[in-house]
Amino acid sequence: MSTQSNASSEVAERLAQTRALMSRERIDAYLVPSADPHLSEYLPGYWQGRQWLSGFHGSVGTLIITQDFAGIWADSRYWEQATKELAGSGIELVKLLPGQQGPLEWLADEAKAESVVAVDGAVLAVASSRTLASRLYARGARLRTDIDLLTELWQDRPALPSHPIYEHLPPQASLDRAEKLARFRQIVAERNADWHFIATLDDIAWLFNLRGADVSYNPVFIAFALIGPHSVTLFVDSRKVPDPVRSRLERDGINLMEYTQIGAALRELPKDARLLVDPARVTCGLLDYLDSEVTLVEGLNPSTLLKSQKTETDTGHIRQAMEQDGAALCEFFAWLDSALGREPISEVTIDEKLTQARERRPGYVSPSFATIAGFNANGAMPHYRATEAEHAQIEGDGLLLIDSGGQYLGGTTDITRMVAIGTPSAEQKQDCTRVLKGVIALSRTHFPKGILSPLLDAIARAPIWSEGVNYGHGTGHGVGYFLNVHEGPQVIAYQAPATPQ
Repeated sequence: MSTQSNASSEVAERLAQTRALMSRERIDAYLVPSADPHLSEYLPGYWQGRQWLSGFHGSVGTLIITQDFAGIWADSRYWEQATKELAGSGIELVKLLPGQQGPLEWLADEAKAESVVAVDGAVLAVASSRTLASRLYARGARLRTDIDLLTELWQDRPALPSHPIYEHLPPQASLDRAEKLARFRQIVAERNADWHFIATLDDIAWLFNLRGADVSYNPVFIAFALIGPHSVTLFVDSRKVPDPVRSRLERDGINLMEYTQIGAALRELPKDARLLVDPARVTCGLLDYLDSEVTLVEGLNPSTLLKSQKTETDTGHIRQAMEQDGAALCEFFAWLDSALGREPISEVTIDEKLTQARERRPGYVSPSFATIAGFNANGAMPHYRATEAEHAQIEGDGLLLIDSGGQYLGGTTDITRMVAIGTPSAEQKQDCTRVLKGVIALSRTHFPKGILSPLLDAIARAPIWSEGVNYGHGTGHGVGYFLNVHEGPQVIAYQAPATPQ
């Protein structure tokens, strides 16, 4: 039996067990998003329940299970991968398209009166839970957010990550914690709030000038933060905090509590508290701990905009990181030029050689995402990952896509290059020319302050649209400062919200 067949049979068994548990709990539909209590893009193994239950390894996708249906909603970046990985599993691929029904809309439309839809509220954003609950209510159905079926189903569930945290220090850290916290409190007060709760990991890492390794490719750590009028508390597993780091945090007036104590802390907030939260960046399960009399002040996390605005010192370090990364790429491409046609090269080899070149550069910490080295058809999958078990050899004619990046103490990089191997086809040359025209069009555009991202995206796509073709992913995104490779709110994509969410 093939590896894929084994995986499909395991998924089928897990679906059967899930449906039996749903029947016992009187649940009609079960929603499993790709999320954790921090609403992260990349998830620690403990929260990769959607992947475990479905067998689909894409980083984004939503699983819905009923007694007679199971489906994964995924956008065009993952269609090829999902088609392959879901084959024979009993789970359908539902292709997400702009302007068409998404998983929450589908759940509401399919819900019957008095039916129950369940989801683990610990991993569902407040904004999403409100939308779904209101639509279900209109159908006479109910949303249940107080249960995690995976707790019983997933017997070998990975443990929570436990990597030590460390400080991001000068000269790379250009603002100290005290400066950031003072600015935070000013913004919180301007919004007529006196408390602020943060669950997003990159915001916490940035605010406290701390880094970790709990999440692959992102130098962050599992934690929550609660900022009050006279106190700052960081909720993190105490075993992960070295004594010198603990001492300096306490010196700066930061209290440390265990990660698991966040619920109790939220429950104990004063009834007259005015708590600033971002409904798109905190989960409904966490806010359920609050006393009903606590006033929610909803808006963008202050850190969302603050961390996106790099200082002059930051940009200087980013340039240095780019120079080191560029040197690594030059070393890699010199090797590739000399090795092509002289030794066997696979997509896996490309990944290994590129990582080795970066590892030789000063300040390098880790990759910023899994390297995408895709030859010909594999390059059409935006999140393709070559493995020892499944990869292509770099031989013959075609195009080699290399999308990679590095985490450096002074910045995060993300670079994509297309390499011609042999003689590309006429169609491949035409596609590359279309994309180049789009890059040139956007690069040469002058636009006034305040122009929204969808308008800029159209400029890049116009030369491609004019020939009746398109691409399904975004055009550009913000990049963190030794943080997440995808950082908002800046993004160039017509699918993105017109204002920061």
